[in-house]
Amino acid sequence: MIFESIAQSGHEQVVFCQSKDAGLKAIIAIHNSVLGPALGGLRMWPYKTETEAVNDVLRLSRGMTYKAAVAGLNLGGGKAVIIGDPAKDKSEALFRAFGRFVNSLNGRYITAEDVGIDVNDMEYVYRETEYVTGVHQVHGGSGDPSPFTAYGTLQGLMATLNKKYGDEEVGKYSYAVQGLGHVGMEFVKLLKERGAKLFVTDINQALVDKAVSEYGAEAVGLDEIYDVPADVYSPCALGGTVNEQTLPRLKAKVICGAANNQLANNAIGDEVTKRGILYAPDYAVNAGGVMNVALELDGYNRERAMRMMRTIYHNLHRIYEISSRDGIPTYMAADRLAEERINAIGKLKLPLGRGAPRFQGRIRGH
Repeated sequence: MIFESIAQSGHEQVVFCQSKDAGLKAIIAIHNSVLGPALGGLRMWPYKTETEAVNDVLRLSRGMTYKAAVAGLNLGGGKAVIIGDPAKDKSEALFRAFGRFVNSLNGRYITAEDVGIDVNDMEYVYRETEYVTGVHQVHGGSGDPSPFTAYGTLQGLMATLNKKYGDEEVGKYSYAVQGLGHVGMEFVKLLKERGAKLFVTDINQALVDKAVSEYGAEAVGLDEIYDVPADVYSPCALGGTVNEQTLPRLKAKVICGAANNQLANNAIGDEVTKRGILYAPDYAVNAGGVMNVALELDGYNRERAMRMMRTIYHNLHRIYEISSRDGIPTYMAADRLAEERINAIGKLKLPLGRGAPRFQGRIRGH
């Protein structure tokens, strides 16, 4: 069953990690390491079943391979999940146990923060392994990647508006932003600075109140976000929100947000195109976070990170070119761009192999 799944998705390695004492149940998936070590975040989530956790980590790690390839990084795709409730199951022992498992892979997998994880959790992981990104600035790390992911999303949005409407005036349009977590709130702030009209929703009422009071957004119900008269639908929370139920309700002519796996399936991606909606492929748009942490591998520099975010604009243009050239939906064009790069670089067989990643400019201790 599990081998069938990983053969189908093309994974190289899936590691099940268990520590009874620390209460750890985790899965690390390495999808592809042709371009370099597999980088991908750690997600903590109260999965209802183990199958659900396996499916999630396989899907997300595959997405990371494509994200890193399209972003032009020398990294492969990986992901990790811890089965547990981030509100009550966190402990130092849990994250240190996880860090030991990461370390045992000798740099084949590099972890980072994702849903349910923050910089403080990463500090514990970092005590056990070097192979962590997004660690605190005091260690020469890049800290919280959210502002960069949001800024990169804005770059992707501008390229998408240009393709759809022939201009990049963000403030002319209205946005339905779903999810006001670290990235979503930062994105709302960037949109507001440019004078945009905003509709927002989130399961956390305090975050909705903040968006309303600080950024003048209009609050709508969790389910009503699909019905608002916005030009752009921006999913910035969990995936799969563009599906059979929601797509017919969307008024937006552009889908561009920071969430992963926005389309429930490929058939929905085809339907989006048929309806004349321009979909900005999620992993090309939200690559800012992974670009930012990737820079830790050769010595982090904030200015270089911001410059790198601007390449997202050009990556989206390239995807829209491939989409027009080959007459295919944009989600397929993004995959094609990634696959072309993996195949081209994969042919450069390195005679001496590749050493473990080295983090330049890192400071141990503190």
